[in-house]
Parts: sequence; structure tokens; C-alpha cells
Amino acid sequence: MPKLPEPPPAAALAAIPPEIRTVPQGTRLWRIYFQGGEHPVAWNAFRHFGPTNSRFDHHLPPSPVQDRGILYAATEGSVLFAELFQEDRVIDRQRNGPWLVAFDLAAPVALLDLAGGWPTRAGASAAINSGPRPRARRWSQRLYEAYPTIAGLWYPSSMGGNRPAIALYERALAAMPGRPVFHRALADPALTAIVLRAAGRFGHGVVG
Repeated sequence: MPKLPEPPPAAALAAIPPEIRTVPQGTRLWRIYFQGGEHPVAWNAFRHFGPTNSRFDHHLPPSPVQDRGILYAATEGSVLFAELFQEDRVIDRQRNGPWLVAFDLAAPVALLDLAGGWPTRAGASAAINSGPRPRARRWSQRLYEAYPTIAGLWYPSSMGGNRPAIALYERALAAMPGRPVFHRALADPALTAIVLRAAGRFGHGVVG
């Protein structure tokens, strides 16, 4: 089984050339965000509260609110349902006010590619994308420090059939557009077919 050790110091990581995937301007990304609950955000806002239980939060404890911000997205909307609702395996269309949004990048973003051979060269493995989340978060913290020019991480979603998922650091703020191209609440009847299709693909239940 692939192992995921603790990350090396940032200086040691910085000596390993990063494998960069540049996502072009105009690329359409999808996101599910929450307008309610403990950590509500706007559709284009980074979450500066953390770390939470999410895989690649790069926030530094113990301060709950800090300059470091994160925004999780994907190139395919269906991946988001697998990622966000994996704990209970139920898509709740009401709780905390989830919304589905799509936006086109206003500028290219340079991401560290965790989908290829770089994790192994860095002393990790593909388990960085599927192994223990607390350790993956510590890797993200070190990567953020080691590579000051990267705007986030490109990784295969272990829950979403290894389709691309993206964790944008707050360094990508300038690439966020002024308006979305799609924006609807998951509870909107117009999204019923989309939600049911995603639920069927990943074996999730649906409430709300």
C-alpha cells in the first residue's frame, strides 16, 4: 500500500523542481459552496477559516482566521458531489444552503501537479490524494511555503473516479472573474436532474 510520510522541511522540498500544470485563462471551473452554516462564503470567496477537515487546507493552526485562504473546485461538476458529500454519502440540497456555481478563469493559474510522478519524487506517493487528511494538510502547508509561485494544487479526486480536482490558494485571487456563468441553489428544481444523476453515479442518497 502506498505510504504517505510526514512532509520534509520546506527548504528540502524547494530543492525538488515542481511539476507545474498551468490552467489557461478562460478554463471553466465548477464549485459547490455554502451560503449558510459555520463558514459561509460568497461564490468567488476563499475560505480563510481553517484548517477544517478538507484535504488540502494550508492554514496554520491555531489561529482560526488568517491570511491563507482556500477554494476547492473541479473541471467537472459531478466530481464536486462525490467530494463534498462523501462523509454521509447523502446529497443534502438544503442544509447550510449549498449552491452550484461555474466560472471562467480571468487569468491563467500555475498549479502543482499531484496527478503524475512528482509526489513520488518528493518522497510521498499517490496517497497524498487519498490517504490521511491531516497529513495531506501538512503537506499542503509545506508546499505553500516551498513554492511561493504556485497558486494551488491539481490532483485526482479519489472519490470522483480520479477526475481532476483543484485546490486554489488565495494566491489565485486575481484569476477569479467578476461574475459567474452559472449559479443556482442545489435546492432549485432546475438542478434536480443533475443532482439525481450525480447521486446515481456515486451511489449517494438525496434529501431536500
